[in-house]
Amino acid sequence: MRPIVMTKQFFTTALPAAALLALAPWPAQAGVDIQHWTTDNGVRVYFTPAPELPVIDMRVVLDAGSARDGEQPGVASMTATLLNEGSGELDSDAIAVRLEEVGAEYAGAAGLDQASVSLRSLSDNDLFEPAFDTFTRVLTAPSFPKDAFERIRNQTLVALREEAQSPAAIASKAFYRAIYGEHPFGSPMIGTAQSVQALGRNDVRAFHDRYYVAGNTVLALTGDLTRTQAELLAERIDNRMPKGKPPAPLPKVQPLAEAQTVEIPFPSEQAHVYIGQPGIARGDPDYFPLYVGNHILGGSGFTSRLMKEVRVERGLSYSVYSYFMPELVAGPFMIGLQTRIDQATQAAQVARDTVRNFVREGPSEQELKLATSNITAGFPLRIASNADILEYLALIGYYKLPLDYLGTFKQNIEAVDQARIRAAFGKQLNIERMVKIIVGGDAKG
Repeated sequence: MRPIVMTKQFFTTALPAAALLALAPWPAQAGVDIQHWTTDNGVRVYFTPAPELPVIDMRVVLDAGSARDGEQPGVASMTATLLNEGSGELDSDAIAVRLEEVGAEYAGAAGLDQASVSLRSLSDNDLFEPAFDTFTRVLTAPSFPKDAFERIRNQTLVALREEAQSPAAIASKAFYRAIYGEHPFGSPMIGTAQSVQALGRNDVRAFHDRYYVAGNTVLALTGDLTRTQAELLAERIDNRMPKGKPPAPLPKVQPLAEAQTVEIPFPSEQAHVYIGQPGIARGDPDYFPLYVGNHILGGSGFTSRLMKEVRVERGLSYSVYSYFMPELVAGPFMIGLQTRIDQATQAAQVARDTVRNFVREGPSEQELKLATSNITAGFPLRIASNADILEYLALIGYYKLPLDYLGTFKQNIEAVDQARIRAAFGKQLNIERMVKIIVGGDAKG
């Protein structure tokens, strides 16, 4: 173990910052040592040491996605976007310069059920300390400058006008409205023109004060750190955040009561078609059979059942796909494709029939064998860098998955058999109660 030096250099190897930040290899043969603890104020920390290169990656994840917008759609997205626009005496230019001077990278965003803020920096203390100080300022004490607020709000309104001219965006919003209704997941992530126009800086401050708190925070850490150094970094973040507490659990997603078809006219050459329903939450025991099964159904590109039936056999679409997107509560199951206006109804019916047959029959033995081989063979490449490990640490921490999730992944995939896939799809999907969205032409199919 190297000595703990928080005011000196963690590592002194002289390499170009850009090269180091682009390369952070993870030995494929090594186990992933995930360590977990909770700070005094409630920050849940997930740490994996990776001393191969002098790089530190960290991500703060909060239950502060658009599902927490409440009566103000768009406030979560606006808050996350504005974080690095100012803090104390630092404006957005000063923040960018401070990070650029030390070769650090910052990212922040809000999604459906979470918001996240990330930092990547060299571990040389002369470089890391300015980056870390800037990161914690942005995270814990944003100033939400008036001019930046107005600029970001105007940019959001422009984006909303552009979405209104995008058949893909129109179809996506209609799909979420149809499967989620009044549930928070049914609200557009960046809001509506009316809701964004109504937002004020005090609304953003109030959202930050409520949700950007220690008790609502997961910290993922990996890189050139010892456990003790990681603990000190976590405490420094913990000490700069109010204690707070996590919000109440999101409401349960209700299953669809009946099938629904939504046809939206749009002057386009192609129709965008989405079919689906609420799927599963993270941690659902059916996750692995659904994951493997969907790889066969629509998640494996040209070898998938949907691609074969919709494109190869009938030439109805250039591409077609399906996926489950687990969230804190049931995320969507979606089938998506684009096709000629006059083929939309036929393509949608072929896709539905393909899913119906798969739910009833499950995969063949050969399909299962190929899918298992593809997934397990490709998995080491998905944890081949510090950036990959950070993604999984954040995933495991935020959704409270088992610490051995990565270590047992291959075993869990190989344990899936045909019977488990049939049972999981039969339990989780109801082909007779799915929604169908068609956007394009006169929407008559």
